[in-house]
Amino acid sequence: MKKKPTIEPLMKDTYLAVIRNSLGSGMFKQLFMRLNGKKTDIMRNGDLSCAYYTSAILALFGLIKEVHATVDSTIADMKRNGWVEIQQPKVGCVLVWQETHFEKSGEMHKHIGFYVGKGRAISNSDKKRVIADHPYRIYNGRGLAQMLWHPNLDK
Repeated sequence: MKKKPTIEPLMKDTYLAVIRNSLGSGMFKQLFMRLNGKKTDIMRNGDLSCAYYTSAILALFGLIKEVHATVDSTIADMKRNGWVEIQQPKVGCVLVWQETHFEKSGEMHKHIGFYVGKGRAISNSDKKRVIADHPYRIYNGRGLAQMLWHPNLDK
């Protein structure tokens, strides 16, 4: 009789592969809402897509409850679901960069993405309008404000 194979999901390895394989993707450029009765792309064609991208991956892996359009709502969901602040980066941790002023709109926005090791991060690029690789300590002149980790990534 043939022995049934044992299968063990490798969540962290798959999570990191999805993040790395997302490079160059434009799939998070648009998120449509009805705003005052008018269809509106609240991501502004990829200008504000960092939280949408990051939260979609976290939700896909059950690390938060739902997809979000803002950094603050993403962080709040993360904290409700067991994420903790860490002092040193770990591969797979979520990085949050300082708030900055957007010239065109006059708005202030934070930035969020993933640490992938060797001093690099992956997040949505508001300039390229796709998911991109960049240094982790500084993003477009913004300093790193926070690093967050989920205990399930230790497994």
